[in-house]
Parts: sequence; structure tokens; C-alpha cells
Amino acid sequence: MQKAADASGNTDMTDRAIPPHITLSVFESRENVKKIIMALDKVFDKVNAGQIQWVSVAAFFPHVLYLLPVLNEYLNRMLVKAAGAIELCKETRIQECYRPFCWQPHTTVARRLTKEKMRRAFEGLQNCFRPFSGTVVRIGLSEGNLKKELKSWELK
Repeated sequence: MQKAADASGNTDMTDRAIPPHITLSVFESRENVKKIIMALDKVFDKVNAGQIQWVSVAAFFPHVLYLLPVLNEYLNRMLVKAAGAIELCKETRIQECYRPFCWQPHTTVARRLTKEKMRRAFEGLQNCFRPFSGTVVRIGLSEGNLKKELKSWELK
């Protein structure tokens, strides 16, 4: 994120202190948040830590630059479990692009980019990016674009 910000001059992600993350789901609900948390507790209390590999830099045109993780069995299983739990809650709707077989996992590193800033951020990452691996150790439920964390689950 810092490399993209330095190269592009766009500091939106760093100014907002948005942590690197992969969003499993985005949904709207009129359901009581406690019921949603209870449904997710049943899933995430049993989930173990897992490995992910980021292999490339990619873009959602025209304004977002992200790191691309491999959609492996672990990530797919997490998405399916989260979607299943969320869909059990009444009056809850998952955004279409976060449903199984529609989802593109990604770790946003820059957003709200102009065409020129997108080019500069991409060039900045092109000079330093190398594939890397990481371990999923925590899952969080937030509202308002990560502004308020409602619950988190530490993984074993």
C-alpha cells in the first residue's frame, strides 16, 4: 500500500489506515447484527488458519489496484461457508460479486485512482512486487467499509 501511495501520490488507503485484507463478503441486512454474528460464530469458531499466495498485481478498472491471491481450496471454502451462514439470516442480501462463482479475491492496495495515478501506482509495484505467501490468522466482521469492527475470530 505504501509503495502504491508513494508512486501514485494517492494516499487514500494509508490516510484511512485501512489494513491489508481480503473481503469475503459484502452484504446488506435488516437483521439484528447479533443474529448475523451468531450465524458466523458457528462457521468461524471451527475454521483453522490457512495459507494464501499472492501472485500478481491487477486492477479493477478504472480506479482500483490490488494484489491477486490464488483462489485456492481454503479461500473458496471460507467464502462458501460465510455466504451460507449469511444467507440463513432473514432480510439479508449478499452483493452479487461476493457470491460463490462470482467472487474475485483481492487485496486492495490503492483506490480512487485517476488514470495517470493508476499508471504510476502500477509502475511502482511492477518494480518491487514478487509473489509471496501468508497465513490467514483472523477473520473480522466490520461495517461501514472497515470503519467499525463488530466481531473478530482468531484462527488456530
